[in-house]
Amino acid sequence: MTQVAQQTIAASDLPERGQPLAGGTFLTRYWLNGEECALVLLDDELSGAWGEYGLDVPGAKSYSDGQANTRAMAEAGSEIAIKALELDAHVPSCLEGQLVMAAKADGLVTLREDRFHWLSTQYSADFAYSMDFEGGWLYTYDVKHYERVVRPVRSLPIQ
Repeated sequence: MTQVAQQTIAASDLPERGQPLAGGTFLTRYWLNGEECALVLLDDELSGAWGEYGLDVPGAKSYSDGQANTRAMAEAGSEIAIKALELDAHVPSCLEGQLVMAAKADGLVTLREDRFHWLSTQYSADFAYSMDFEGGWLYTYDVKHYERVVRPVRSLPIQ
């Protein structure tokens, strides 16, 4: 069953960074496709493969738009993308993953450091980006059929 989460937020209603918002933790404000958004990290943790090794997913190559990447992943059959969308969330893009790491470095959230986390940005038909939240390393050559964890995020347009 798909959850329906808050879709937008007024700038005056934004809490301080690290505070609860829209079913998760408010991390930061950022610009996405010409629109200012609030990035929210959910507590949910998903696990699985990014997708099929050797399958190019053209709609999942955005460095910044994790929601568009996740929709393309789901259309290509990615189980973690489908699970994230069922939470009314998405797999973070490379940019969003780096913003999550910045929030961790600022002490706003706690993340698993014992596993690599998938990001929604595809590198090639064989590889996708992943992130190590222990040191903040962004990897480009992670084989898409490996099992990794995901911490889904929401991106709320700020009005």
